Amino acid sequence: MLARQAGAPAWADQATATVHPGVNTETAGSCTSNFIFYQGSDVYIGQAAHCSGTGESTGTNGCTSGTLPEGTPVTITGAEFPGSMVYNSWARMQARGETDENACAFNDFALVRIDPRDVAKVNPTVPYFGGPSGERQGELANLEQVVSYGNSILRGGITFLSPKFGTQISSDGDGWSHGVYTVTPGIPGDSGSGFMDGQGAAFGTLSTLQFAPVAGSNGVGDLQRELAYARTFDDFAGVTLAAGTEAFRGALNLAGTSDLLRAPSPAVAASQKSVSLREL
Repeated sequence: MLARQAGAPAWADQATATVHPGVNTETAGSCTSNFIFYQGSDVYIGQAAHCSGTGESTGTNGCTSGTLPEGTPVTITGAEFPGSMVYNSWARMQARGETDENACAFNDFALVRIDPRDVAKVNPTVPYFGGPSGERQGELANLEQVVSYGNSILRGGITFLSPKFGTQISSDGDGWSHGVYTVTPGIPGDSGSGFMDGQGAAFGTLSTLQFAPVAGSNGVGDLQRELAYARTFDDFAGVTLAAGTEAFRGALNLAGTSDLLRAPSPAVAASQKSVSLREL
């Protein structure tokens, strides 16, 4: 077990924790949680903002798409009591009158406050991989290795399909979004899944399934930008990603996949079409 992160709560042992990255959350549909966060005595689990969306799966613009309000109860697998969605990037951008087109298109992040009675059940370690080691600092390069853990209910509890290995194939929206290709790709119900780089640093949250430029690839929101946006609000100015209590165990060697996963040209990437991955 790694040394405890400065300022972090005392976490449950990984072997017995029932609330951790990758558990399902149920708001307006079933999604996969990404990482654990904390601020003071409050502990949060992350999900995609569109998991509380009230429109169609093609509605991916957070400045115009409908969403349930903050304060909406959220069922968290492994928790005895419902959590509360206390931050939703879509709701915040709409209330603020956000005009940044990239933020509107790709800022897809929400925080669910875990009921204090359930905090003793929480561990921030990502199943299978370990980590995260912290927040990714700096941009991701095309063909850089990435990993993720999806937990769609469509897999019927078959967890060996949950770990995903892949690479970044494009950077879009002035860095707000990463086009990634993984084996296997994210499917409905994987929405919100956390992504880490090859060193275990958390860099993204699963948002969309892409039909172009690479069919079956996924759009992943940039966690560094999503958290920076959340921290512009006084009530989340100090929110912190919880590092895993177990070390990151490494990614597969994906050498040799570069010919299959060459990054598309910026012109092609800009024309990509996508839908959200909430399981209705």
